[in-house]
Amino acid sequence: MIYVFCRAVVRGVFAILYRFESVGVHNIPAEGGVLICANHISVRDPISVGIHVKRQVKFMAKAELFKIPVFGWLISQLGAFPVKRGGVSKDSIKMALTILRQGEVMGIFPEGTRNSDAAAKRGAASFALRSGATVVPAAIVGNYKPFRKMKIIYGAPVDLSAFEGDKSPEALDAATNLIMERIYEMRESGKPNVN
Repeated sequence: MIYVFCRAVVRGVFAILYRFESVGVHNIPAEGGVLICANHISVRDPISVGIHVKRQVKFMAKAELFKIPVFGWLISQLGAFPVKRGGVSKDSIKMALTILRQGEVMGIFPEGTRNSDAAAKRGAASFALRSGATVVPAAIVGNYKPFRKMKIIYGAPVDLSAFEGDKSPEALDAATNLIMERIYEMRESGKPNVN
């Protein structure tokens, strides 16, 4: 399988180039829909999120990338699906929910853009609450400088049961804030959080 082969190759490259390690992978359920929510610092983040996870992690990617010969085909094979510039389309939302409801794993960056100081977007919380997927927070720690230590930390699943059935903007904001708090806690502490 192309995904398994590419993951093994990139895992080796990251281990050498960034001394990359993962902590808390056991917090990712072995089955069922899972939404891994991580902070966003680089275009390499989707690779970091997925290379040590036993299950395939799928991501949204800019639609323009799929038009690049060979590369577009490759990222499709690796589980990426397109999202149009300027916002997430109905088709992208439908695809994300289908992935999660089918019991697969999807990665998402609630901050939306890299190194963003803006408030996180509600999309991750919305996907989780609408699909019933387990939310696993992940903190990417480091700066991708060659031969500098980098790691990703996966925390205990975030309990969003208090927001089930509530589709209000306030509930989505509160759920989003809870997810981001868990991510930032791990980024600061350097270790997985627990419930």
